[in-house]
Amino acid sequence: MRIVIAPDKFKGSLSAPEVCSHLEKGLQRGAGGNLEVVRIPVADGGEGTLEAAVGSGFTRRTALVSGPIGHQVEAEFAVRGHEAVIEMATASGLALVPNVRKGGRPESTDATTATSLGTGQLIRAALDAGCRRIVLGVGGSANTDGGAGLLQGLGARFLDAGNNELPPGGAALANLHSIDFTSFEPRLVDTRFVLASDVDNPLLGAQGAAAVFGPQKGATQQDVGMLDAALARFVEVLAREIGFRAVKAAEAPGAGAAGGVGYAAIAALAATRRPGIDVVLEFTGLAERLAGADLVITGEGSLDEQSLLGKTPMGVARAAAGQGVPVIAVCGRTTLEQHQAAEAGFEDVYSLTELESDVNRCISEAGPLLQQLGTQISGRLAAGRLARTPSTKEDLRV
Repeated sequence: MRIVIAPDKFKGSLSAPEVCSHLEKGLQRGAGGNLEVVRIPVADGGEGTLEAAVGSGFTRRTALVSGPIGHQVEAEFAVRGHEAVIEMATASGLALVPNVRKGGRPESTDATTATSLGTGQLIRAALDAGCRRIVLGVGGSANTDGGAGLLQGLGARFLDAGNNELPPGGAALANLHSIDFTSFEPRLVDTRFVLASDVDNPLLGAQGAAAVFGPQKGATQQDVGMLDAALARFVEVLAREIGFRAVKAAEAPGAGAAGGVGYAAIAALAATRRPGIDVVLEFTGLAERLAGADLVITGEGSLDEQSLLGKTPMGVARAAAGQGVPVIAVCGRTTLEQHQAAEAGFEDVYSLTELESDVNRCISEAGPLLQQLGTQISGRLAAGRLARTPSTKEDLRV
């Protein structure tokens, strides 16, 4: 029997490759080692996208770049031929803010001064590696700078009225007077960008980058107003430099993604925004690798109503349905009713909370518990009893 394992991460517990590994151990244990198992870790365009790329044949690369608060970080990206996958969080992520790394919360100064500069530098590293198609997975960012830092990393200079370069961060854009593109990276002309993002927020206003995501990054209500006004100034000045498309891009779905990095990607890099899961499934070649499979196992930490809106398990389920392969899900917990799971295309749902009611143990011992589920799944396959009633409304976040 050939089984394809294609899960997302269990957030806070296991990466997608780790989920694959533990499940395979359990499956093989239950089947006496007689299964052909194909591991395809996947993601929805945010955290885990890089691991999905590496698991699909991309080569991991590193580059020393500027972190979100200015300290140097060793960021990773992945390369396959002329294509690169960049996970923005490795260079400009909120988890890289010193206070957050120590287990604290981001502060107001973090929210107003954090920059996406490192992401631009990472793009330049990908260009140096010969890449001319770049997938930019956004999510988990620390910045609300509209992607100004990203453009600085590619050679643009942001100047005030005195022709002085602005300091990093979104707040500084309030003093933006002009943008000098003289030294802008010339190789970008021949480079295609894909913005992998499920966020459809515009750049400005009540649903914009500052208002919706700023507070998660430490912004106070006063900061939110200041940042939104600064981003509006950025749009005004950029429009003078590159034309009306800069204004139109601010209203485009996804412009507010990653603190406005989506805006810079769309306006200045002509990026095409696509749902993250679609992009990941494309470069992993999942549909082609399902050929001859007898079963697909997907999943994520929490399989719930949000999952039904296009998260990883749904993308995998659609791909499996297209190949006529049955699919089951594993998760930390599920809040889906049986009919919801069935309508989503899952023949079965297994959760860690079926085995262990203690929330903390499900998080800390997710690996061994997944192995138990794998063994249980093998047993049911051998007995021809795949379908069962999913668990419902368990209170666990894994």
